[in-house]
Amino acid sequence: MHLVLVTLLLGALTAPTASESFNPLNHLAGITPYHTINDPPLDPSPPQGCNVTKAAYLIRHAAIYANDFDYEAYLEPFVTKLRNTTQDWSKTTDLLFLANWTAPVDEKHLEKITTVGYKEAVNLGVDFRTRYAGLRHPKKVWSSSADRTTKTAAGFIEGYTLNTTGINLVEVKERKDTGVDSLTPYKSCPVYSSSYGSDQSQAWVEKYTAPIKKRLNAQAPNFNFTTTDIVSMFEFCGYETVIRGDSPFCATSLFSPNEWLSFEYGEDIRYFHNVGYGKYASPRIGFPWVNASFNALSSNSSQDVYVSFTHRELPPTVITALGLFNNSAFSGADDVNKTMPTDQINYGRQWKSSDVLPFLTNIAIEKMSCDSYGYDKGDYYRVMVNTRPQPLEECRGGPGDSCRVSDFEGFIQGRAERFGDFVEACGAPKNESQVVTIYN
Repeated sequence: MHLVLVTLLLGALTAPTASESFNPLNHLAGITPYHTINDPPLDPSPPQGCNVTKAAYLIRHAAIYANDFDYEAYLEPFVTKLRNTTQDWSKTTDLLFLANWTAPVDEKHLEKITTVGYKEAVNLGVDFRTRYAGLRHPKKVWSSSADRTTKTAAGFIEGYTLNTTGINLVEVKERKDTGVDSLTPYKSCPVYSSSYGSDQSQAWVEKYTAPIKKRLNAQAPNFNFTTTDIVSMFEFCGYETVIRGDSPFCATSLFSPNEWLSFEYGEDIRYFHNVGYGKYASPRIGFPWVNASFNALSSNSSQDVYVSFTHRELPPTVITALGLFNNSAFSGADDVNKTMPTDQINYGRQWKSSDVLPFLTNIAIEKMSCDSYGYDKGDYYRVMVNTRPQPLEECRGGPGDSCRVSDFEGFIQGRAERFGDFVEACGAPKNESQVVTIYN
């Protein structure tokens, strides 16, 4: 009897299998729904003896129906092919749902915020109201001028103010002649291209999709699954979820956890070379926002909280300017590009696009006033990514691995010397601005 009871108890304590605990929604790169990062598992509350006195945030827009590239290159071709196929889906096992499935997005919805996305923006505003309850409400919130960013900002303001007025939304034009003085400086960088990184990732994409194509084509030979079809199915998992709330494409019976990780890694390679450490211009594009935010937090301005909304491209460049999620910092590799091989997954990498640029991804610089045991009394700075602390490799040692104000000033100066050459690195006209003035 005792043996049976012990056996039952041990069975109850058995850990879930990988497929039971694995959530594909956390591995969708740029179409990952918003989530926090718990690595390292530091407390997001101010350290003991510290109070946040000012904060600056850069936030990507909330969830959209689809961006134009994904729709034109993957989603729409798959839907058209599905509409015209003679394949009998009832004769398949993993693909039965395709017999009655309808696409959640069409061309008229492109780039627009979903209902889920708007609600998440409102919730983020509510969270900020609670987090910074002791600070003065911002007089202004900034946003690039695209509809999806301004709508996200409007939702955030609604949540922050509990649907009251009092915060002015400042729209910053998205132009190619403003240098760094915007929330879309990459548009003023001629060497930047939205397609960069696709060639580097394609070798891996072809490799990991090959066995998937064979498996699905064995079930549905009349459909002739291609690499593009497979990628579109991964993407529909994310887009359909932020539109309808769930998606049959997310089932781990359709794609295994290993296959989801392969999709994520392909996107990691692409973004690594597009807006990450694999692109020389990346930290030069992101540093001006870091510098402008530090100047704003150091000033005597009556604004305590600076919040700006942009697109997916800018936050990762800011991350490179700060030196966060840097594979080379942990591997000691001389060649940063070798940390993202295209023939196998680097499971030990720090750079994961699902953590770096999900919908509503946010990067913050917080200024704190501290009087903690064992530390000098004074001001300290720390960086947050998706509301979780991310210690700076070159500047820590304060409460909660924050950075003393004098050390942070030195950190910013050192970054300016390394990455303050936007015009030269981008091949931009010399008369373009190299200073962010939108917060002045």
